[in-house]
Amino acid sequence: MAGIYIHIPFCKQACFYCDFHFSTSLKKKEEMLHCLKKEIALRKEELKGEKVETIYFGGGTPSVLNTSEIDKLIATVYHHFDVVENPEVTLEANPDDLSEEKIVELSKTVINRLSIGVQSFFEKDLKLMNRAHNASEAKKCLEIATQYFDNISVDLIYGIPDCANKEWEENIKTALDFGISHISSYALTVEPKTALESLIAKGKIKNVDDVKAEEQFQILTKTLKKEGFIHYELSNFGKENYFSKNNSSYWLGKSYLGIGPSAHSFNGKQRSWNVRNNTHYIKAILEDKLPIERETLSKTDRYNEYVMTGLRTVWGVSLEKIKKDFGDDFLNYLEKLSNKFIIEDLLYIENKTLKTTQKGKFLADGIASDLFKLN
Repeated sequence: MAGIYIHIPFCKQACFYCDFHFSTSLKKKEEMLHCLKKEIALRKEELKGEKVETIYFGGGTPSVLNTSEIDKLIATVYHHFDVVENPEVTLEANPDDLSEEKIVELSKTVINRLSIGVQSFFEKDLKLMNRAHNASEAKKCLEIATQYFDNISVDLIYGIPDCANKEWEENIKTALDFGISHISSYALTVEPKTALESLIAKGKIKNVDDVKAEEQFQILTKTLKKEGFIHYELSNFGKENYFSKNNSSYWLGKSYLGIGPSAHSFNGKQRSWNVRNNTHYIKAILEDKLPIERETLSKTDRYNEYVMTGLRTVWGVSLEKIKKDFGDDFLNYLEKLSNKFIIEDLLYIENKTLKTTQKGKFLADGIASDLFKLN
């Protein structure tokens, strides 16, 4: 089973914290849509023999497209690939794009999952992040969307400067009050060359507080556990049968094809990525060229990736898989280095699987990097 990710590189405005690839100009939208369809056709052989079980529209802001434009991209995928009978089809959307009319239209397509970028239900937080929507739009869109879609994920950001723990608890409660069955939640991160980095450097916005971010992460995990959510990946919480199949495929090492500028692909042994520039992407595709760079993963790369993704998830790192796929040297190396984290109550072993403790979850990426092997 495989997945297809389609990157829509347009946004109405730039959020201060975002370092994803997008443009706030829609001038090249028609050309881009033509090229996305063309790239799908050019790469139709890449998932030969595999069924496509997920189609995911990410970005950018895919909800800037109208329903007809989204439908044509989905039809192109169906035309060139073997899609399972009931695939998970996700559209990332911003609340300001989701009018009742648009939600009703989307509900009549094969899209069966919405991932809504709320981030916060507080006006001051949304202004600080330069989000395009306001708090009332966020609530209104969830009120309507939950009438037409059963499978909805909400994005929330914690560790926002001046967002008190009480307000963070209110954010979580508000999402839960709408009966949401999946929450993706991330710490506000200061990425290089973003507006947020510049505003913090100039003293216009307070720097993020790692201690407060960890407190709010622990509040999140405890609250959602009580509400019957499974913390199945570091940033993702779902009720049973509501895990994101698309995201889970990344963490479980399944094949996926990334369409569009900056999109990444993986086939088990090789990783590839498209050029991160709309003009260069369009020019190449119009010339029937794929603007792709490829990297063949070494045994060490594959071990490091498995440790990183495994420690982020509820499935953990199977010691038997390490032995089978990588050999005794890698297993001995992992066991030796992980021992210190087990003593510190950050990792534990259950059924021959290495996992993070509740205390270790927030630090999963850092722990994984300490367990990496160098090429």
